[in-house]
Amino acid sequence: MMLTTGRYIGHEQDRGIVQFSMQDGPHEVPCAISTSAMDDLERGPRARPSEREAQFIRLRERIEACAGRKYQATEFEGTPPGIVLRSIDFRG
Repeated sequence: MMLTTGRYIGHEQDRGIVQFSMQDGPHEVPCAISTSAMDDLERGPRARPSEREAQFIRLRERIEACAGRKYQATEFEGTPPGIVLRSIDFRG
C-alpha cells in the first residue's frame, strides 16, 4: 500500500528532529526527519526553531516521497517502529 499524508506533530529542538506521521490506510506510521536534513535540502542558512513547521511544509512533498521509499523498503527504526530520515537519505 502507498503511504499518504498524515499530520505534522512538532519540532523537538533538543533532539534536532521534526516529527510527523504518514498513513498506510487506517494505520498511522510515525516518522521523523532531522533538522539538519531539512536545512541541507534548502541549502541555505539554518532555520530558527520558530521556522521549523513552515520549513517542513515547504519541503513536505520531498520529505514524504523519501519516507514512502523507506517504507516500501521496510527500513524501520526505533520503538515503535517508524521511519527516520537523515541527510544521507536524500543523496543520490
